[in-house]
Amino acid sequence: MSENDDNAPWWRGAVIYQIYPRSFRDSNGDGVGDLRGIIDGLGYIAGIGVDAIWISPFFTSPMDDFGYDVADYCNVDPIFGALSDFDALVEQAHRLGLKVIIDQIYSHTSDRHNWFAESRCDHTNAKADWYVWADAKPDGAPPNNWQSVFGGPAWSWDARRRQYYLHNFLTSQPDLNLHNRDVQDAILTVARFWLDRGVDGFRLDALNFAMHDPQLRDNPVAAYGDRSPARTFDYQQHTYNQSHPDIAGFLERIRTVTDGYSDIFTVAEVVGENPLAEMKAFTRPARLGSAYNFDFLYANKVSARQVKASVSAWGGDAREGWPSWAFSNHDAPREPSRWAPAALREQAAKLYLMVLASLRGDAFIYQGEELGLPQADVPFEALKDPEAIANWPHTLGRDGARTPIPWRSGAPQSGFSSAPPWLPVDPRHDALAIDVQDADPDSVLNFTRKLLRIRRASAALRLGDISFDDAAEILAFTRRHGDERRLCVFNLTDAPHPIPRGLAANAQPLIAVGKQAGDTLAPFSGFIAQPG
Repeated sequence: MSENDDNAPWWRGAVIYQIYPRSFRDSNGDGVGDLRGIIDGLGYIAGIGVDAIWISPFFTSPMDDFGYDVADYCNVDPIFGALSDFDALVEQAHRLGLKVIIDQIYSHTSDRHNWFAESRCDHTNAKADWYVWADAKPDGAPPNNWQSVFGGPAWSWDARRRQYYLHNFLTSQPDLNLHNRDVQDAILTVARFWLDRGVDGFRLDALNFAMHDPQLRDNPVAAYGDRSPARTFDYQQHTYNQSHPDIAGFLERIRTVTDGYSDIFTVAEVVGENPLAEMKAFTRPARLGSAYNFDFLYANKVSARQVKASVSAWGGDAREGWPSWAFSNHDAPREPSRWAPAALREQAAKLYLMVLASLRGDAFIYQGEELGLPQADVPFEALKDPEAIANWPHTLGRDGARTPIPWRSGAPQSGFSSAPPWLPVDPRHDALAIDVQDADPDSVLNFTRKLLRIRRASAALRLGDISFDDAAEILAFTRRHGDERRLCVFNLTDAPHPIPRGLAANAQPLIAVGKQAGDTLAPFSGFIAQPG
């Protein structure tokens, strides 16, 4: 099936640029990026050619998990600015033709949230059932065997209530009880607050952690083989602490709210080893618009077979939503460092952006990906990520993907801030700064700009069907929308491979990277073409 270009919502086929506010741009010299810094950089982002920005959390927070522990859903943390700054940001983004998507964290709050402060007081207060509380076992042990993502039991004892509370992440991130209709109503009020301020959509964080098994049954043991996992979380199948079927009903309530506004985009982050069924359930009609998972974000390598399998799972059935794809983000190491040798990282960075921009679905580009930044080296003494610190050196952690963006080569802090930044700038990033790449016609940045112009001009690349060639080593597919076709051919390996016979005959390349000799593609090479 093909989508109708005239009737498709703005977000189908969109390219969305993720901003991690702490590390994008610092406007006031305190070493931390802020909303005014984002405003200063919006012209740069619009010039890349994306359709929207997604801003990671900027809400009031003690920053135990750097904003994903929310203490006030309807305010801006002072380190980032004020609500007036956010309003100015939305106004400027819209003036530049950019939609604005923000994170919403509905599965948990900070333990500093007023809701939790009231809930923990006793068993009879108005919010006593707003979080997940449970009695200890007779011997004082936690209610069941559930484990936290960040290590150790997912239960902490609270002496005020003399009960345990559930936290799937940090102990300071208690889980909301979204089975409670009053909690859902409060969350929907939060959504309306930001929609009324002009946002164009929500990215729903860790959505499948939003509801638990009310019977608190033990999770079964995972089959992890001879190698014991580094995290206790990975010893279990997460049958009961996440992915409850009632999440779907809550999403329908969210959809009812967003349908009261114009063209609102909703995308779910779905965590887990087998997320496809859940993603499709979340994006059925009357629920969310899109979903993405960690197929590529945590992959140590990428192959033609893997891309085909992931993308082919979304065939365009009327009962499924629209897929989204991301190769890097604030939680995952940057893909050039995961997938390519150091000597070929610039070329590989261009190749991966081509692949991302040509897949059927929405494309998320993480800040710095358009510069080809490698994963930053962050020494132990400079780490801020609680997971990395707790599990050093066995967990790589997230700080290496969160270091500041280099704006001006040779400037203090590479132009990010006039003060020492919250995470150090990797010296290797200075040579890849925006000012350097802006002046270099062959840079990853200028390649990205050209690539996104080609995508925006092509209904086939934005909205079309996708059909794969059967080649084993070469990733080759055709995008089709009406009479328009685009041929996409990529060699993701470190060895040359032949292009399938006749596939590229008389094709007119629109953009290419690497080398092609006759019918053979060099390693980390590829092209997008108009078929002959």
